[in-house]
Amino acid sequence: MKLILLGAPGAGKGTQAEKISEKYGIPSVSTGEILRAAIKDNTALGLEAKSYMDRGDLVPDATVIGIIKEYLSSDKCKKGFILDGFPRSIPQAEALDAMGVAIDAVLDIEVEDAKIVERMSGRRVCPVCGATHHIVYNPPKTEGVCDKCNGELVIRKDDAPETVLSRLETYHNITEPLKDYYSKRGNLVIVEGQEKVEDTTKLVFEALRRFE
Repeated sequence: MKLILLGAPGAGKGTQAEKISEKYGIPSVSTGEILRAAIKDNTALGLEAKSYMDRGDLVPDATVIGIIKEYLSSDKCKKGFILDGFPRSIPQAEALDAMGVAIDAVLDIEVEDAKIVERMSGRRVCPVCGATHHIVYNPPKTEGVCDKCNGELVIRKDDAPETVLSRLETYHNITEPLKDYYSKRGNLVIVEGQEKVEDTTKLVFEALRRFE
């Protein structure tokens, strides 16, 4: 199965990608992981990407797309793949089409903005051991203190409400139009994200059954 995962930041794509990967035996790959692998392997495109990153610049679409094309052609993706975080825009989707990559299904996980802000702004991270808590869904035994190492829990900048709202605005303007793009191709599947991870997973597997 060749699958694209869509959804706003904080919608739970990464978690569901793990579940799908486990069930179907296909790799879940994010753009970041693919870029890091290309840089580590010192491929020509990886070195090109590194030169931009070292300068603090965004890696151009053409370079990212080239690296993704190489990765999807590798033995790792012989049985299929899950793309998490790519494409992010209509031009990237068109470039993916131009590569000749056939996509079986595009799974969109829908969660209301207010719920995403609540989910993400409620996260608390321990800078000492990396453990993650949530003030509603996974509260620490002692407020502000990590259960694992007693470190002081902090709010990451990415999880601050104003940052989350900014990321959501970017998603709605640039990435969300992909729903219409893939809907016209007949392979878009929408799943409503649930409170419990396992309930969302159940709906995801039901939605993907027709593409098996």
